[in-house]
Amino acid sequence: MPDGAAPVDLNLLRTFLAVYRTGSFTAAARLLGLSQPTVTTQIRALERQLDRELFQRLARGVAPAPYADELASRIVEPLDALATVTGPGGSADVHPAEPVHLAGPAELLTHRVMPALAPLVDKGVRLRITPGLTEPLLEELRAGRYDLVISTYRPRGRALASVPLGDEEFVLVAAPVWAERIGGPARIEADGSAPLHGVPLVAYAEDVPIVRRYWRHVFGKRLVCHPAVTMPDLNAVKAAVAGGTGFSVLPRYLCSAELASGVLVLLHDPDDPPINTGFLVQRPGSSGNPHVALVRDHLLATARDW
Repeated sequence: MPDGAAPVDLNLLRTFLAVYRTGSFTAAARLLGLSQPTVTTQIRALERQLDRELFQRLARGVAPAPYADELASRIVEPLDALATVTGPGGSADVHPAEPVHLAGPAELLTHRVMPALAPLVDKGVRLRITPGLTEPLLEELRAGRYDLVISTYRPRGRALASVPLGDEEFVLVAAPVWAERIGGPARIEADGSAPLHGVPLVAYAEDVPIVRRYWRHVFGKRLVCHPAVTMPDLNAVKAAVAGGTGFSVLPRYLCSAELASGVLVLLHDPDDPPINTGFLVQRPGSSGNPHVALVRDHLLATARDW
């Protein structure tokens, strides 16, 4: 800060750090519980006091000016340390930590993420979980609605930071009645996808992206059949297939218990099954809520055993 300048109001620095982390005056206002005009006024006051431009306005949000990076690096650790002791505005006993807002695919949240986060909840971490599709969830992450998003693909550009969370393997499955009718896994191994012609396909969506990818990757051909049943819920797809509706392709983690019990039959076990890598995504920089880093690090550690 300029030599000889008066001490900077701590609230202005907190507001600056919120804008720096979220990349948006609107998102920072939501995080701080302030109005957007108040955040704008505080940032302008800080810029006047420092005699420096801190942010450049973009079509969507703001980008930090060079001095903002320097300022953030100098204040982030002391402000975060202060926040862990006092909370955003007083005693930690009076003001519990803000909830961590986490979003991602419903099935992964249900079967993997929620059980993994149970120990953190026992330690006082508060969670707000939202299921949804990757693309809109990433847009809402950019806008500051979420702290962390589990994405089915790596986001492009530098607006979001991502790290691989884990791989999910896709498997071709059917109920025992259909497996027996088509000749079982041995027939698929010998004749490829041909035995499945005429078997009803159960899929997540009309364009069957998961099944199409399996056909292309494993059988080396284009899928030509249309789904007999579609449901935008993989748990429902699993239930329909287990009930004898037809066949489908599902993530292995979602149906491992059914495969072990015999409720579902693995129709094919290729040497190179198709996989999809999930990514844990957040906005660049540290969050003002220390529990965000706690949730992120815990997920990355536990995902190794998924």
